Amino acid sequence: MGEIKFQVYNKCSTGAKKAPATRRSKHSFTNKCAALVKEQRARIYILRRCATMLLCWYIQGDD
Repeated sequence: MGEIKFQVYNKCSTGAKKAPATRRSKHSFTNKCAALVKEQRARIYILRRCATMLLCWYIQGDD
């Protein structure tokens, strides 16, 4: 089986005002984790849909 590799890209907004250092550092870890979880859930959703589609296609071909 092939190996699936996930890449994480740094996403930065330009022109946005930054929060004070204490506030930003307090929530940055939580925000990064939430963003990664959201991205991984989207990837898993897409993989699940593709697998379902391929399985249905395979089963239909047996008839």
